[in-house]
Amino acid sequence: MRTNELILYRHMDEGKLLWDMTFLMENFDNTYYNPEDLKGLLFESVNALLEMAVSHGFEGNLWHNYLTYLLASHENAYSTSCEIVGKAAGSINVAAEHDFSVFKELFDYDFSEMEEALDAKCLSMILNYEGMDGHGKVFNKRIRERICALSRNLADTKDAGEFSDALTQFYKEFGVGKLGLHKAFRVEHMEGGARIVPITKIAHVHLDDLVGYEIAKKKLVDNTEAFVEGRRANNCLLFGDAGTGKSSSIKAILNQYYDRGLRMIEVYKHQFQDLNHIISQIKNRNYKFIIYMDDLSFEEFEIEYKYLKAVIEGGLERKPDNILIYATSNRRHLIRETFRDKADRDEELHTNDTVQEKLSLVARFGVTIYFGKPEKKEFQEIVSRLAVRNGIDMPKEELLLEANKWELSHGGMSGRTAQQFIDYLMGKR
Repeated sequence: MRTNELILYRHMDEGKLLWDMTFLMENFDNTYYNPEDLKGLLFESVNALLEMAVSHGFEGNLWHNYLTYLLASHENAYSTSCEIVGKAAGSINVAAEHDFSVFKELFDYDFSEMEEALDAKCLSMILNYEGMDGHGKVFNKRIRERICALSRNLADTKDAGEFSDALTQFYKEFGVGKLGLHKAFRVEHMEGGARIVPITKIAHVHLDDLVGYEIAKKKLVDNTEAFVEGRRANNCLLFGDAGTGKSSSIKAILNQYYDRGLRMIEVYKHQFQDLNHIISQIKNRNYKFIIYMDDLSFEEFEIEYKYLKAVIEGGLERKPDNILIYATSNRRHLIRETFRDKADRDEELHTNDTVQEKLSLVARFGVTIYFGKPEKKEFQEIVSRLAVRNGIDMPKEELLLEANKWELSHGGMSGRTAQQFIDYLMGKR
């Protein structure tokens, strides 16, 4: 089946099943091999397809889904060149179309002879598989639907040319590999460095869901819009009172601009030493990346902020144009200061240098956005709008009276407190 002739689409992480199935296609009627061994390999392959169907949420033709998953996941010179920008130029297209002709043959393969020769009726099951609940552990529903839709589109193509056009369009619209298929990521520290891992379950919050803070949200949107469009943009620090929507605003920004190539990687301060390795993995991709740091602050004895300062601005290597840093903090100055820093004491001959060292991190964020606690009327407006949005039918005076009681014993007036109050009412219904 010419899989040994593949040029670009080689060394695939989950390619063993492909080689096993190819071996069966070429040898199912070869008398040199024991038929029971071939039959055992077939059932083992069917088992692998079923396991993938459950873990990834696939349905329909599982063989086509598997091939599509390989094509959508494999990062190579062609697929990464096509992500977001479309069809690549140059001779690499010849190599890609050669590989697509091989995959087109695999898509069109008729399993009926193999099924009859090996007396194995299991193949009919995998060619028209009905999923259990429409989603899996690896992919969320949105990604699963995209893979299954691409699988059907590729199966319907008439030749390798149409096959190439359909797959290249997918790369342009959704990207390739984990960075293309997923919105958000976290970092795992491995022995050889940092590994970027997809987050499959994220909050689908939108900016319109956040009541108030219109000036703050516009400032954040304007900066992100410039970044996504390839214009100059700044690192952002969102600071202010707890529960005012700083983290939710950044999550909403991701949801708003994901379709335009924005991705987000969440990094904690104990992982700052891995920042250079993280950046090296994403700096040459066609996506725009926001490195997100939530609740950023440092005590006097913590020195991780020095790694961050060097990455943002100060190292010899310039920060790539496709990367920004967005952080949230309840502190304006990020690093804890004491009166000792400002006092003229014998222990520190150059006191001002110490203060400037601690303030210099904030100076590296070109945009700072303040989120303050709402006034009483603003808090009541937030509660009223959230109540309407969640279908809570309660007289307004009673609603606001209960909200005022709630905030007195639950951390004061904030957007988070208002949402918790609404959740409490929803739970009582």
